[in-house]
Amino acid sequence: MARLTKAQREWRPGQVKKPGSVKVMFASTVLLLEAFVVFFGTLAYFGLQHLHSGVGAKTGVMVGGVILAAAFIANCAFLRKPWGYAAGWILQLLLVATGFLLPAMFVIGLCFLAAWWYSMLTGTKIDREKKERWDAELEWERTHGGA
Repeated sequence: MARLTKAQREWRPGQVKKPGSVKVMFASTVLLLEAFVVFFGTLAYFGLQHLHSGVGAKTGVMVGGVILAAAFIANCAFLRKPWGYAAGWILQLLLVATGFLLPAMFVIGLCFLAAWWYSMLTGTKIDREKKERWDAELEWERTHGGA
């Protein structure tokens, strides 16, 4: 028999599911796209430096790039924690700093920094509007009865 999740164990008939966060969705999308960019940027740097660096430096860059890409992916799971967005801002700065290794990453990092900022701003606004709508619907249900 399959093990039930916490949400499945706590579900009751007629229970209404609270809407999810748009801010988390936007932020997760940006973080996952950045993970791909970091991974492929690492491969580009590795390929461009094949004549100029020793084996140790190339290995260090590959390991560092994979760890940074994994950090972007892992941060998606921490967005529901209070410090998750602060970690996201730190990762944005690290992405821009990769421009010191591969100058094109300055431009790419700044573009993703702008996307992150926009996702924070717009996601917060939409979540606030969704909460107002949710509260209004619940109030309407209480005063007019269920359908």
